[in-house]
Amino acid sequence: MIRILIVDDEPSLIAVLEPSLRAAGYDVATACDGGSAVAAVKRSDPDLILLDLGLPDMDGKTVIGAVRAISAASVIVVSARHQESEKIAALDEGADDYVNKPFEIGELTARIRAAVRRRASVRVKPRTYVSGPLAIDFDARSVRIEDEPIRLSRKEFDLLHALAMSAGQVVTHKRLLEVGWGSASADSQYLRVYIGYLRQKLEEDSTDPRLILTEPGVGYRLAPPG
Repeated sequence: MIRILIVDDEPSLIAVLEPSLRAAGYDVATACDGGSAVAAVKRSDPDLILLDLGLPDMDGKTVIGAVRAISAASVIVVSARHQESEKIAALDEGADDYVNKPFEIGELTARIRAAVRRRASVRVKPRTYVSGPLAIDFDARSVRIEDEPIRLSRKEFDLLHALAMSAGQVVTHKRLLEVGWGSASADSQYLRVYIGYLRQKLEEDSTDPRLILTEPGVGYRLAPPG
């Protein structure tokens, strides 16, 4: 069953949308703010997210960035912001579609079906990552070096998962702060400390990292698989 996460702080909209989607055969969960939305994505990895931009704790575009760092879920923005600049910014951040409020349920469900078809046609999301001595099993949340299990905290694994989902590409400080601390404005020193923890556990020489690489002033990059 397709899992949909509705992220909106309007109870009246959720009261209409949730039963309509359940009646259409979807498994539906809800979140009322950005922080709980990111937590729900980490916990249940939905197939599709319906996301409002005007959330009480953070802008919806920030949520898109956090989701894109940890999940391949389709994101359909459902927003009362009709400006072209908002649509472009949301799509550039990683949204798959944009629906203006108010909307017709029929149109929204058609957009959902189209997004589900597109998702089914793309490459299956990897469940493992292997590069040199490092092996990650995303489903089991397990990490091994030279086939020896490595114990990571929840936050350490979440950061490593975000890096592995974009292996070979730079993941910005902003996105990693959103993943680890739920806010791009969190103190970046926290991120440096946790990257240091990961290097101590994963690198042969943490002072000369070969797996988790620094892109000065931008973010970090995990070595590509292979």
